Amino acid sequence: MMLALLILPLALLLAGRPFQAVFNALLWLSGLVLIVLPFVPGLMTWGLAVAWAVLVVRGRQREARDRRLIETALAQDRARRPG
Repeated sequence: MMLALLILPLALLLAGRPFQAVFNALLWLSGLVLIVLPFVPGLMTWGLAVAWAVLVVRGRQREARDRRLIETALAQDRARRPG
């Protein structure tokens, strides 16, 4: 999760979203360039890139948790069935 706040495109790439990582890198870099220049949209652009990366990484973590819960429930159901 911390990686999503520091190096956004790498966090998306490690989450298995290569195309989103490329687009996020473009958004992130343009936000950083606009922050260096005294423009307010740069901060909003950078903030949007951060929010996007955090949401994708959290979604990936939730998917993994849900998958584990389903596998556990199925294993318990198989254990209860006779025969």
